[in-house]
Amino acid sequence: MFCLNVILTLKDAADAEEIQGLLTEACRLSRTEPGCLRFDVYQSEGEPATFVLVEHWESEDAWQTHREAEAYTQIYQPQILPRVERVPYRMKMLLE
Repeated sequence: MFCLNVILTLKDAADAEEIQGLLTEACRLSRTEPGCLRFDVYQSEGEPATFVLVEHWESEDAWQTHREAEAYTQIYQPQILPRVERVPYRMKMLLE
């Protein structure tokens, strides 16, 4: 399994509502992709300009394929990435 947690912090907090909508749509699409075991998006209640993505993929290859799909190429890469600071963490599960 390939697990990734990504912390996104908006460059402009005024973008929070729009980014929330874009991330929701990207999440919906990602969940339908082959190899996606889990894809969740969270928004901080205390800091609404901070989002966390929690991704579980069958393999790193499935995640790489995701990076060629609509959610990534049409929403995440062009519309979200330019407007956030991104800190990714490749994770390993300690207990399944």
